[in-house]
Amino acid sequence: QVQLVESGGGSVQAGGSLRLSCAASRYTTDTKTMGWFRQAPGKEREGVARVSSPGGGVKVYADSVKGRFTISLDYAKNTVYLQMTSLKPEDSGIYYCATGTGGARIASTQNWDYWGQGTQVTVSS
Repeated sequence: QVQLVESGGGSVQAGGSLRLSCAASRYTTDTKTMGWFRQAPGKEREGVARVSSPGGGVKVYADSVKGRFTISLDYAKNTVYLQMTSLKPEDSGIYYCATGTGGARIASTQNWDYWGQGTQVTVSS
């Protein structure tokens, strides 16, 4: 089993910034990527960004956050970060981190095998 613990959520005004962190208890040999998803009330969970593991060389972002969010991986600390800037009210939701196998993509929750419990992000206008 892998435990993922997110932190860093909170309430900010539009245009503000937040940095989310996700600490993993360990990696498995199947872990090829780590990512962030979010879910707003009444909406499906959507992928935000992912980063390849262990090297961190491949980063993929949802169109809605490109240029505003940055994902990074500190493999030695088993931690993935999501720096969020220029936040908008539509960025509000619960943010989840997850570990994924080689087939994991942000377009789907398929192949993401471990999930954190989430951290709330609220952006007010």
